[in-house]
Amino acid sequence: MKSTNDDVMMQCPKCGISVLESDQFCEECGTSLTAIGCEKCGAKSEAIDNEGFCSVCGFRKEVQERLEITIDSHLAGVSDRGLRHHRNEDYLALQSVNNNTHILIVCDGVSSSSNPHIAAQTATESASTALITAIKQQENPQSAIKTAVAAALSSLCNIAYNKSINSEPPSTTIVAAVVQQNTATIGWLGDSRAYWISGNNSQQLTKDHSWVSEVVAAGEMTQAEARKSPQANAITRWLGADAIDDAIPTIINFTIPSSGYLLLCSDGLWNYAEQPQKLANLIQQTSNTDAIAISQSLVEFARHSGGHDNITVALLSL
Repeated sequence: MKSTNDDVMMQCPKCGISVLESDQFCEECGTSLTAIGCEKCGAKSEAIDNEGFCSVCGFRKEVQERLEITIDSHLAGVSDRGLRHHRNEDYLALQSVNNNTHILIVCDGVSSSSNPHIAAQTATESASTALITAIKQQENPQSAIKTAVAAALSSLCNIAYNKSINSEPPSTTIVAAVVQQNTATIGWLGDSRAYWISGNNSQQLTKDHSWVSEVVAAGEMTQAEARKSPQANAITRWLGADAIDDAIPTIINFTIPSSGYLLLCSDGLWNYAEQPQKLANLIQQTSNTDAIAISQSLVEFARHSGGHDNITVALLSL
């Protein structure tokens, strides 16, 4: 069903209220609705090239190469540019809503899309805000994750970009977790992963939405054969304006069996340590048990292993 009203409705990027596309400001919160790309000269987003430079004045916003977040000794994370990429296209968010509820989100911008670094940050921040609000309103974790992913998708669809035959809209993977008492509810789109790390009981909790995962599951190729294919890095689901009809996250509930670590990460880490036991060994080798120290050590491991991609780790010690 389509509206016959000529005025196109959209959402305010700050407060989420419905506004008209023709509006200059949100009447609810006062946020400007005019797409501004350059923070220096005010040029619109169309003036910003793929490297982040303004074609009007030449200004480039400094790219944050590394982000470290410490909530407490049990919850922390690191996102790092790595050694090969010219910018960090990953992002993460962490929050303890109360003593019994913790939120972890990792997004990995799709490099072939427009402004993947903006996509990852926008999706992470929108999902985090929506997820926290839903949990505070006592929405169940599974429903809250769906709400958060929908909010992230809406925000991505509002990012301006130069539409052309060779241009893909801003896109990102996402993996999000809500941990309450002894249950972790995890939702994802793409190939950013969640692991449970606990001695010999370590396991991968998510299943990649990827070409490799699908052909191996179908018995068409072995894992080794699929990894050699030109399509080895292709994902089959993601968040972006070109994936609206398939942006429903896969969601699982995992009962936490004992003490251990819930680890969310981008492929910049797991490409170097895909097996859960290898990740467990790396964590066991860390002398410091604080979540931030372990996160830092995992990122440094990936950097020392080649650092060919952006690396993001979010860790909750339980």
